[in-house]
Amino acid sequence: MHKFISIVFLSVVVSCDYFNNSEEIDAVARVNSSYLYHEDIEGLVPAGATEADSTLMVHNFINRWATQQLLVDGAKLNLNQEKQEAFNKLVAQYKNDLYIKAYVEALVKRSIDTLVSYDEANTYYTANKEVFNLNEELIKFRYVHVDENILDYENIKLCFERYEKEDKRVLDSIAIQFKSYSLNDSIWIKLSQVVNKIPVVNSENKNELLKKSNFIQLKDSLGVYLMQINDVLLRNNTAPLEYVKPTIDQIVINKRKLELIKELEKDITKDAIKNKQFEIYK
Repeated sequence: MHKFISIVFLSVVVSCDYFNNSEEIDAVARVNSSYLYHEDIEGLVPAGATEADSTLMVHNFINRWATQQLLVDGAKLNLNQEKQEAFNKLVAQYKNDLYIKAYVEALVKRSIDTLVSYDEANTYYTANKEVFNLNEELIKFRYVHVDENILDYENIKLCFERYEKEDKRVLDSIAIQFKSYSLNDSIWIKLSQVVNKIPVVNSENKNELLKKSNFIQLKDSLGVYLMQINDVLLRNNTAPLEYVKPTIDQIVINKRKLELIKELEKDITKDAIKNKQFEIYK
């Protein structure tokens, strides 16, 4: 990178109307009165790039910069003063917005409480149940995919169907023998995720997964899938709190942020008036 830059680095001497003597400017390129400097292209080329790639990258960057500068200069010549002033105001406002956003986010991050209790989430959920209708089916289920010829297959099947405390322990202890499995049947998951995850489930048999307390046994060329459906929620049913709690948490936290921002804006103005940093002249 540095070897290439030393080739394209230019020492440009220009005569400046504001000075009595010539001013030397170290630049890589110039468009009218705008200059591209060495530091502007530092870090442009990634480590390990060949000299040919470095040359191409820098040349392309310089050409893009030149094109932009020429377009800007052309716009300044052709746009009327009123339009240019309007653009300058927009630029100034955008700069202010960036500073404000960064500052407020830092203050909020330092002060915000991001812990949402179950009771608080439940209060919001109860008051807004109508907005938590499901747009797809959810199920609670467990499954194992196992070779049907595996040693002790019948006992595995028995433990899976009965699924008492000792059965859970047995299945957990031999889970390494399963081709795939999911034994956590206490959480709600989307039916579409199950269809995507288990190849043997298809459009013809997926409705079997929408039958509560249903045991399903499906085979493929690699073995047998044992599936137990514990619970089902259909499309347009109200989503359970445990399923939508992450969404509610984010809603509650966002509300806290808005309230905190309002308080910060009030406080900063009050403090400025108190400290005579802000005055309104009548």
